Amino acid sequence: MDLKHHDDDLKDHDDSHDSGHVTESEDNEETFEKLGKQDEEPLVKQEIVWKNIVKFIILHTLAGYSLTLFPSLGLYSWLWLLTTYLVSGLGITAGAHRFWSHKTFKAKLPLRLFLVFANSMAGENSIYIWSRDHRTHHKFSETDADPHNAKRGFFFSHIGWLCVRKHPRVTSAGKTINMADLEADSLVMFQHHHYMVWFTTCAFIFPSIVPTLWGESLVTAYFIAVLRYVGVLHFTWLVNSAAHMFGMKPYDASIGPTENMGVSVLALGEGFHNYHHTFPYDYSTSEWGLNLNFTTAFIHLMHTIGQAYDLRKPSQKTIEARIIRTGIPEMTKACRGMGIKSE
Repeated sequence: MDLKHHDDDLKDHDDSHDSGHVTESEDNEETFEKLGKQDEEPLVKQEIVWKNIVKFIILHTLAGYSLTLFPSLGLYSWLWLLTTYLVSGLGITAGAHRFWSHKTFKAKLPLRLFLVFANSMAGENSIYIWSRDHRTHHKFSETDADPHNAKRGFFFSHIGWLCVRKHPRVTSAGKTINMADLEADSLVMFQHHHYMVWFTTCAFIFPSIVPTLWGESLVTAYFIAVLRYVGVLHFTWLVNSAAHMFGMKPYDASIGPTENMGVSVLALGEGFHNYHHTFPYDYSTSEWGLNLNFTTAFIHLMHTIGQAYDLRKPSQKTIEARIIRTGIPEMTKACRGMGIKSE
C-alpha cells in the first residue's frame, strides 16, 4: 500500500534556491522568513485524507494479525524477518537519508542499485519525494513549512502529517528546494516514475516468495512482510517524533532535535538527531562512531570493499567550536575529554 502524500508534479519544482542543508552553505534567510516563520495568521483548516487513514487501518489490522503467526515461524523465517528489516531500514537510513538527501558519501553503481532496492522495500515513497520532503524538513525545521512539524505534537509528527493535507507553507517551501541533483540521477528518476512496481515487488512480492524456498507458507510469509513493513514505518517515524521531543541537546541546545538512544537502536543509528541537525553533512550522523549506529557500520563496510567513498565529516575543530558556541560541552565526546565545560 503506497502512502503517497499528494505531491506536486516535477514541473512545479524551482531549482533556483538552496537545497536545504545538502551542503554546508547557508539557507536563504528571506525565503525562510517568508515560508517558515510561525506567525499570527489564522490556523489553516485541516483537511483529512481519509484514503490514507483507511490504508493505515488496514495495514495495522494485518500487522496485528501477523503477530499471531509468530509461534509458527521457524528459524529461517525469523532470520529472514530480521534480514528484511535491516535491508529495508538501510534503504531509508543509508540510502534516501544519508546518501541521496544529504550527499554525505558517494557510491558506486552496485551499492546504488542495492539502496534503490532496499528503499523500495521500505515503502516510504520514492527516493525523490522522500529526499525533497527531508530537505524541506531541515531547511524549515519545526515551522509551518516543515512537513512533520514537531511543534504540532507527537501524533502529528509521527503519523498524523500523513493523515491530513499538507500545510500550504509546506507545499510552497517544497518548491524552493533544489532537486536538480536527483533529477539528473537516472536511477532515482526511474524508481520515481515506476514507483508502484518497485514498491509492490520489493516490499511484498519478493519477501513473500523467498521464504517458500524453505517450506514456509506463502500466506504466512506475506503477513510477516506486512508486519516488517509497518514496523519499519514506525521505527523511522520515531526520528520525526520522539527524536524531536525526548532526549539531550549536547550540540545545539537552541533547536528541537534531540539525542535519543532508543530511537537510534530501532532506526539503525538515526537517533543522534541533535548532532545530525547541527552537522547534517556528516555521513555517520554521530560523533560516537559505531556506537548504536548500524547504518554507519554498513557504510564502513561498503567503504572497505570499495563501494562507498568520499565520506564527509566535519573537522574536529569545527565540531568543538560549534559545541562550545551552542551546546553543552561536557555531554559530548569531542569536548568532554578536553575538560571543557559549559560556562
